[in-house]
Amino acid sequence: MYQAAGIVLGVMVLIYIISLRFKLSTELAMLMAAIGGAVSAGHWFPARHIAEGAITYLDINLIFISATLFMNILKESGGIAFIIRSIIKTFHKSRVLLLILLMIILLIPGALTGAGSVTVLITGGLVAVVLNYMGIKKIRIAAIIFLIAGLSAAAPPVSLWAMMTAAGVNMPYVGFFLPLLIPCVLGALFTIFFLGWKGTKIDVDKAFKELPSPPEKMNWWRIIVPFLIFFGLIFIGRKWPHNTPIVGMPLMFLLAGLSSYLLSPKKLKLFKISADTIKQLLPLIGTLTAVGILVQIMTLTGVRGLLAIMFITLPTFLVIGSLFVFLPITESVLMYGSAAVFGVPLVLLFNTMGLNPIVALAGMSIIWPLGDALPPTAIIGRLTVDVVGPKEKYSQFLKTCLVPSIVIAIIGTLMVIFSKDLGFLTGI
Repeated sequence: MYQAAGIVLGVMVLIYIISLRFKLSTELAMLMAAIGGAVSAGHWFPARHIAEGAITYLDINLIFISATLFMNILKESGGIAFIIRSIIKTFHKSRVLLLILLMIILLIPGALTGAGSVTVLITGGLVAVVLNYMGIKKIRIAAIIFLIAGLSAAAPPVSLWAMMTAAGVNMPYVGFFLPLLIPCVLGALFTIFFLGWKGTKIDVDKAFKELPSPPEKMNWWRIIVPFLIFFGLIFIGRKWPHNTPIVGMPLMFLLAGLSSYLLSPKKLKLFKISADTIKQLLPLIGTLTAVGILVQIMTLTGVRGLLAIMFITLPTFLVIGSLFVFLPITESVLMYGSAAVFGVPLVLLFNTMGLNPIVALAGMSIIWPLGDALPPTAIIGRLTVDVVGPKEKYSQFLKTCLVPSIVIAIIGTLMVIFSKDLGFLTGI
């Protein structure tokens, strides 16, 4: 049994590598690996399993689409530009407060959508302009935006790695808010102050000339009301769970987006914004669809069980001690699929060891995004470099990210080790 599963695993790995060599996208490479694994196991083309796997993460895709649509509507209405210009105008004399507020602006889009790419595309470019006029080198700006974008994707309420792993072990996505929020904020604070403290006093006039101007009628209420609607629906559902209809996060984001659209001081082309949102998220949706198929076929052929047994039988110190290297590497190859393929056996292992699975998974979730800058995929890293535009080589960008990445990895590893002691953060 083990030998048969091992052969299938070898075939899947070989096909994946060959597909990447032939310049196929990561999504197509995972799909080819899944089909190759099914054929080698004697299942030929299992259409039913491929269809089931393709919709495994449909609910997560709906959250991505609705949340990103909301953020794009807010951006197009001038809300994001209004927030950034207001922060500069009010806090330009205090570098500490300015850095903290810019960090929060970078955290919000990814936290609401679960995608670091959304942070880079929606607020990354605008924040880069401000940081540039604060005397920070562009290579450091790129590192700041990438690292905080990764942390924003891991931050609550939508953390893709935690959600995918929790779904794989049939664990409710409950109790993750503080275990995810606290390390993400700590890592983001260290990143922005370590890389952005040195610089000059911000040139407000030059920054305002380069930043887009929001409509004259834009104000704080037009920005705050959609967020009040979203968080209000979450609060009501948790405060009175038995008396409140189940709305679901996609509908919550759509209602917040609708309010932002209706409150916009200028006329918005909703169809164009919606089309651009789907185009923007297409790689991510494709990745989740391919990952679902791959995991389904791995389960069908026994490869998933083989990987689980391999992890469970490894020495504990080796598993935990290698997380800071192993998790980013798997993310760089499988992207979000690393959570479904490797996160599930790791959580099962930690649970059998008596560790708190929620806190341990939260710790791993802040380490995974670090791999989004590593080849062969490096999607978020290269996207950040393209948006910021530093002149240095990509290898220099990776070196600039090194120290904050080590600190973030240490925080995540310590959360796994002391997860039992930190169990109070779950509130369960």
